[in-house]
Amino acid sequence: DAQERHGDTTFVEVMGNSPDLLAWYKDEFYAKIFYGGRVPLRTVEMLRLRLANVHGCAFCVRNDTTAALAVGITQEEIDHLDEYETWSFSEADRAVLALADQMILTNAFGSLDQNLYARLKGSFTDAQIVELGMISAVLCGMAKFLFVYDLVERLDSCPFTPPVSQLS
Repeated sequence: DAQERHGDTTFVEVMGNSPDLLAWYKDEFYAKIFYGGRVPLRTVEMLRLRLANVHGCAFCVRNDTTAALAVGITQEEIDHLDEYETWSFSEADRAVLALADQMILTNAFGSLDQNLYARLKGSFTDAQIVELGMISAVLCGMAKFLFVYDLVERLDSCPFTPPVSQLS
């Protein structure tokens, strides 16, 4: 299944060492929260794609782009993710993308300040805002896991490429 969907089985092979954790990730996080939660799927796909692009995980970007297109996010929107505040995204999309930028691993001082909360509150309930934060946290944590365990190819833009001295 992983080979057909993603062209890469590394994650599943490694997680085969802990099938209960793989089951939690697929059945609890993805099935119940990501795909079955309170937040519209298009929104969580937009959030996930932004995180993947900023983190620079090649596997994630490929997979998340395919998933985003499948839920109606256009290629034009994908091409303008870096310009989300000035391009013609909806205010809901802008707020979610701004939240993603607060949650990314490279933002040590990220904050859900009053301004961002007000922006999110214009389109989402408090329960949805909490869910967006938890989804982001799990995805960011998984990105860190994938990088630390060297399970994915990193894009040239990846800010988590180890110095050459650590690669040998």
